[in-house]
Amino acid sequence: MASEDTGSAVRLGWIARGWRNVREAGGVQLLATLVVLAAALFIARFSWVLPGGEPTPLTSEAERAFYDLRAYYAADLAPQDPRIVLVVYTDQTLINARKRSPLDRGMLARTLRNLDAMGAKAIGIDILFDQPQDEDEDLVATLRGMQTPVAVAYANLVTNRDDIVYEQQQYLEAFQARLGGSRARPASIRLDNTFGATRVWPTIVPGLPPLLGRAMLADAGEAVPAFEGYHGAIDYRRAQFVDEPLFASLQIDLLADPDPEVLPFLAEQIRGKYVLIGGDIVDYDRVETTFTSINGEVPAGIAVHAEIIAQMLDNRMLAPIPPWVLWAMAVLVVLSAALTALLEWPARRLAPLLALLLVVFIGVPIALQFRNVDTHGLPAFGWLVGWIMAFTAVTAAARASGAVQRNFATGALGKYIPRDIAQAIIDRPELLSLGGEKRAIFVLFSDLEGFTKMSHAIAPEMVAKLLNRYLDLLSQVVLDHGGVIDKFVGDAVVAFWGAPISRPDDGERAARAGYAMWQAGEAFRAEVAAQDPALPPIGKTRVGLHYGEAVIGNFGGATRIQYTALGDSMNTAARLEAANKALDSAVMASREFAEASGLGWWREMGRVVLRGRARPVDLFEPAPEFPDKDRARLSEASALAASDPAAALRLAEAVAARHPDDTALGNLVRRMAALDEGGTYVLG
Repeated sequence: MASEDTGSAVRLGWIARGWRNVREAGGVQLLATLVVLAAALFIARFSWVLPGGEPTPLTSEAERAFYDLRAYYAADLAPQDPRIVLVVYTDQTLINARKRSPLDRGMLARTLRNLDAMGAKAIGIDILFDQPQDEDEDLVATLRGMQTPVAVAYANLVTNRDDIVYEQQQYLEAFQARLGGSRARPASIRLDNTFGATRVWPTIVPGLPPLLGRAMLADAGEAVPAFEGYHGAIDYRRAQFVDEPLFASLQIDLLADPDPEVLPFLAEQIRGKYVLIGGDIVDYDRVETTFTSINGEVPAGIAVHAEIIAQMLDNRMLAPIPPWVLWAMAVLVVLSAALTALLEWPARRLAPLLALLLVVFIGVPIALQFRNVDTHGLPAFGWLVGWIMAFTAVTAAARASGAVQRNFATGALGKYIPRDIAQAIIDRPELLSLGGEKRAIFVLFSDLEGFTKMSHAIAPEMVAKLLNRYLDLLSQVVLDHGGVIDKFVGDAVVAFWGAPISRPDDGERAARAGYAMWQAGEAFRAEVAAQDPALPPIGKTRVGLHYGEAVIGNFGGATRIQYTALGDSMNTAARLEAANKALDSAVMASREFAEASGLGWWREMGRVVLRGRARPVDLFEPAPEFPDKDRARLSEASALAASDPAAALRLAEAVAARHPDDTALGNLVRRMAALDEGGTYVLG
């Protein structure tokens, strides 16, 4: 007992001596210490978001990354949920329907009529009917006649500004007004995408219909009152088996026009279940979640609504942490740091204590997560940063040695904060900010014709092998010509020139890269055919080229940052690539690109309105070996298209006659014969 009392007295003596040193450091030093302690307390409490709702600089992203990590590994491993079925439009559905956007409502109406006879508990539609379609009358009649309750997607400008415009909202509300008196009612599909990922339930907005999942459970008589006002974390689960997703998924084609022989099987899949209808399409309604930064998966929005329904059915309400507890922990963190600093222990004695504190700061949030406590908003990283700030401030004041204490703080940051963040704090904090600048760039968009269809006909291992080889060839083309690879989208390659460093010959580089990319695609076709004649034939590589302004820079959200380009120029290049199929060509550029490239190998291929665009585009095709005389005739034909289409057609026919095997020229002649009054052909 005497020994314990002696040890306590010694520690109290050290603390008293440390406090005396702080007081003797001078008024300015003391004031500076108090300011830093206040900042440390603030960080230890508000390291997620500032009181105004903005993300806290430097610490917020680390908090979200740590939360994502612990939520992923604490998530329940669950078998496939037998209560929920997804009925989805897939990329193959769109290919079969030959219609991409809006989604085919006639198919939806037929599906709803079939589902109505299968005994589902409730149906939720995660599709906005915000613009008129020919099938609307059929769809409205089907919805009004449904015996199964149906929750129909609703959004407005206030809560979904990125998804809808005023005119679309007006049509959506008029459409849903026609459903009055039926078993179909509006339901909000709003998800909380704050900081780039959907981690929590959306807040309840007055005047907005109930959330899709809440509406479906209420319609089925299974509402969970405890979740009526819940806006905590979504308790995502992980699939127990790799080859079995959490939710069964049926392609909508199967239910729109079912085979009578499989109809009983489909009815068994639907009976007594909650059915969600929406898109599971590569570039449509994808949602980053808590797990995205860990496993890289970006599920469809419909899957997130399914998780919300499952959470309610399981009554898995995560226990919230009261604000007063967060304040108490912040104060405790700062006090422990100040008292530790006042001990003035040498580094060898501090090391075990610091290691213990590190374990506590990391372990407490993990333990709470495993205990089904809602740790979204728990400032775990803030505790660490706040502790280091407070410890450093008090240590500096107590020892009154600025240079020595700055070195200690740097060492502490480097030891306990991830290296990239610590280095940024120490050296150049401004490098962590996101943003971009508007630049004129040359954009290239490529796609491999028929690869998606072929991938369904061969083994996945062979698909991966072929795709990797193909992308390797095309990537090398871009890099050899000094371009920046923006992204891969399946077998498509997106690249640009002009940023981050622009060169005088960027246009020529981009043009030659586009032509070389087509050549590389042809070489790949020959290589695959020679490798295994039994493989299905691979289509040609199509390339679209455009020059225009885009916003270039670092963009990101909760967990990832990417250097990329955004803007209408990217869309135009993509449309030009897609237009190659209708134009019987392989590489097509806009006038802006051709003129800015500085090359003289282009031949004019008329003016068209690209699909989904309003402004016409003058087409130019690279043709290095094309005779200059015929090149001039095509330019003359394009110039006459608006004023004298008959003369333009004669010129094009004469050139095409001299090149009977040139499919693109033959296509040009057909287009010249069907121009509108402005000399433009509209691609349908």
